[in-house]
Amino acid sequence: MTPISRLRLAAIATLSIASAAFATPSYAAKCGGDFQGFVAAMSQEAAAAGVSQSVIQQAFAGVTQDQAVLNFDRRQRGTFNKTFEQYVSTRVGAGRIKMGLQMLQRHASLLSRIEQRFGVPPEIVVAIWGLESDFGKGDIGKMPVIRTLATMAHDCRRTELFQGELLAALKIVQRGDLPLKDLVGAYAGELGQTQFLPSSYIKYGVDFDGNGHVDLRHSVPDVLASTANLLKTAGFKGGQPYGEGTPNFEAMREWNRATIYRKTIGYFADRLAAGG
Repeated sequence: MTPISRLRLAAIATLSIASAAFATPSYAAKCGGDFQGFVAAMSQEAAAAGVSQSVIQQAFAGVTQDQAVLNFDRRQRGTFNKTFEQYVSTRVGAGRIKMGLQMLQRHASLLSRIEQRFGVPPEIVVAIWGLESDFGKGDIGKMPVIRTLATMAHDCRRTELFQGELLAALKIVQRGDLPLKDLVGAYAGELGQTQFLPSSYIKYGVDFDGNGHVDLRHSVPDVLASTANLLKTAGFKGGQPYGEGTPNFEAMREWNRATIYRKTIGYFADRLAAGG
């Protein structure tokens, strides 16, 4: 679990707006009580949402609660209290800046096309990519997403939010974007190289390599374009400042509600734009 993922989990605890893509007035599955009964009710919800029986059966086969997920969630809520200076010093060092500059050069053509389409500067996209997963080379999570989300949805504190995320995860498999074996992520079900929640995956994911699937685990074009698409949809405007207090800084709340994270994105992007 990366520090950024901890920040996102804290943001989810105060209602991450990334869940809005699958928000409904209420879900039929009742939280708490017998876990297998809850899974059976979620299976009915999934079928009503258009998920095939084969996907439902494969996804829920043998699924059990993960107490480690609940324990981690309870430990992390409200515990992040570093200053910006303390935090950024551990996240944006010389090595990460150097690698970010290399990524800007290596993917210059791709990033230029993404900027033309979505209006998000390459430095912002690469900064997020670097912070979330060390440009795809770091830890993007190894936890089975279905088990994680079923555990969180069964817990009554944020059941509607995570029931929506669970349905979204099943739709990722249903669409053929990722096979079930690749549906692994972090402690709140975040997926891929820039750690999208499943509902964000469905809502903002872009097939930018043109292979017919949105693959945020393996396809760099899909990862970077989807990241830019999320920001554009949230109101990010190209050619405008993105420092604290600007409209672009507020647009980045769609990515993460934590001010300290958005300031870190901006700081990293500034360093990349300045050549290190």
